[in-house]
Amino acid sequence: MTSLHLRGAVLPGGERRDLWIRDGLLSTEPVPGARTVFDGGYVLPGLVDAHCHVGIGADGPTGLEEAAEQAETDRDAGTLLIRDCGAPLDTRPLQERADLPRIIRAGRHLARPKRYIPRLAEDLEDESQLPAAVAEQAAAGDGWVKLVGDWIDRSAGDLAPLWSRGVLVEAIEAAHRAGARVTAHVFGEDALPDLIEAGIDCIEHGTGLTDETVELMVRHGTALVPTLINVENFPGFAAAATKYPDYAAHMTRLHERCDRTVAAAVEAGVPVYAGTDAGGGIEHGRLADEVLALHRIGMSPEQAIGAASWAAREWLGWSGLDHGSPADLVCYDDDPRQDLRALRHPRRIVLRGRVIT
Repeated sequence: MTSLHLRGAVLPGGERRDLWIRDGLLSTEPVPGARTVFDGGYVLPGLVDAHCHVGIGADGPTGLEEAAEQAETDRDAGTLLIRDCGAPLDTRPLQERADLPRIIRAGRHLARPKRYIPRLAEDLEDESQLPAAVAEQAAAGDGWVKLVGDWIDRSAGDLAPLWSRGVLVEAIEAAHRAGARVTAHVFGEDALPDLIEAGIDCIEHGTGLTDETVELMVRHGTALVPTLINVENFPGFAAAATKYPDYAAHMTRLHERCDRTVAAAVEAGVPVYAGTDAGGGIEHGRLADEVLALHRIGMSPEQAIGAASWAAREWLGWSGLDHGSPADLVCYDDDPRQDLRALRHPRRIVLRGRVIT
């Protein structure tokens, strides 16, 4: 493998530094004969999409070829680490490809019958099956398990929780014993207290957060991935729900207050990370749009970039640009702290010590 050299302002911090790459690892010590591939701009740890679905397309589950194309699209936008937040496809073959982003798999969503998008989740006939199913998905994945925390209950005509607190406590304890963390899709308000009190590690979307549940998240150290560019689709969900006026009105209210809701979580100190929810209705490669949205709701530019780079990597157990770290990095001509739109134009992408673009 060719040794490489880069020079630029390294974020976070912004100090101008030299970095070398040998055998796929970063070095802060000179490597003789290294080829300079970037000089003069800004260098970031590889970007992170903390909520992404490689293997889900517009029509549901995809094959491996389409999933690989999705991962390539994310990679070319600078995303080099993906927390895959539930997929019906076994994407382990993609993990073996050196040219694709690193993927942290969560296995399949866990839901109840007719309480999630068809063909995506493993449906459990009885909630008592949840702890065993969580243990199974923990063994099949890479340290994360994905629950569907709420979804429309057609008998009630509105969002409603899928699981009781006692079952959640048992299931989350099972995941933690197996060394896995648990996250949950949650749009509304009612499912949140039981999930957080049961010890869940992360909430996806979180549009139903209140002052009380934000305080609970802070107390429990629960993270939030708000997927703001997905929430932009809520008016469409509401318009399509002609048979369920209560659900439509609820989704409209959640959309209208979303920016204030997430801003309150950030201000309170909830750890917030960038995730696009790509797959299905959201195109891949849009992480920069999510970073811009996080800035819109009150994160500083550096906080918003960190939520999609160094802070997210630390949360997921991956290092940044330290000596000996895997050489996954993205370079820009312009300072993204001054204009976040610079994230849309990576000049050089290095993955596993190899130049991608």
